[in-house]
Amino acid sequence: MNKSAIAYIVSAATLIVAVWLGVSIGSVKIPISTFWDSSDTTATNILWKIRMPRVILAGLVGAALAISGAAFQGLLKNPLADPYTLGVSSGASVGAVVTLFFGLSIPILGTYTLPVFSMTGAALTMFLVIGFAKLVDRSMKMETIILTGIIFGSFLGSVLSLMIALTGEELRQIIGWLLGSVSMRGWNYIVMVLPFVVIGSFILWVNRRELNAMLFGEERAHHLGVNVKRRKFMILIGGSILTGSAVAVSGTIGFVGLVVPHMTRLMWGSDHRHLLTLSFMNGASLLIICDLIARTIISPSELPVGVITAFIGAPVFAYIFYRQRRKGAM
Repeated sequence: MNKSAIAYIVSAATLIVAVWLGVSIGSVKIPISTFWDSSDTTATNILWKIRMPRVILAGLVGAALAISGAAFQGLLKNPLADPYTLGVSSGASVGAVVTLFFGLSIPILGTYTLPVFSMTGAALTMFLVIGFAKLVDRSMKMETIILTGIIFGSFLGSVLSLMIALTGEELRQIIGWLLGSVSMRGWNYIVMVLPFVVIGSFILWVNRRELNAMLFGEERAHHLGVNVKRRKFMILIGGSILTGSAVAVSGTIGFVGLVVPHMTRLMWGSDHRHLLTLSFMNGASLLIICDLIARTIISPSELPVGVITAFIGAPVFAYIFYRQRRKGAM
């Protein structure tokens, strides 16, 4: 059995265990027999109306953030790149908060108004970051792109703060949403986000070989027959769709897109033919486990899942940064 097969088996097994722990552990223990035996009405209702949609939504959000992080890191050839550090999450947050703040609802889009505005904010931010970085540094060094993302993220954070300061009755909803949570989300949220996760993931998966070619540099990729400009555009759009849709239903959840691809790359290699899919599965597993910790660690109260991912992600971010700098110095 080769390394790739082992990687898929381990990742799939981890995801299955994470799902089972997520639906069974809580203030009420749900036995495995509840899946096929509906005689216990209370346990059945908790499983299918509360726990299962929450676990599936957490999995979709974690998967979307992780696969987009893997694509951004491959495209920019930098392990510090992810939707959070590039400012894309902040752009998606502004798009979503504007929708909530003004109570926008476009008749043609209906319930999809929020994710569409969130994805639009993410895409605009991504292109502004790339455009400004190119203006500052024609060579588009990775450090320039990362710093530009931090600058735009900070600016958009101040825009969010301004809207919060001007908010009246919507304050609680917006603050709760910004902290990042999948609590009290039903099946309708899954229906809302699933098409965008599928579309965005498919766009990135189609470009998996091109991401491998771009690891050797854009000029080399061009000589290998890759339409670099077109593929970069597709990858940026796919990552923005995934980030925007995830932020729209869960709020700002940082570091998943940074930690998961990096750890997956360390364990199983940097071949994007496998890295994207493995990051998708591992991102789902991580956020399901983080959400389980968030709702049980101070039970009966709950923590926002974004708090847990930040506790995990910030030290890992520091380690990656330290390791990269040490490697560069050597």
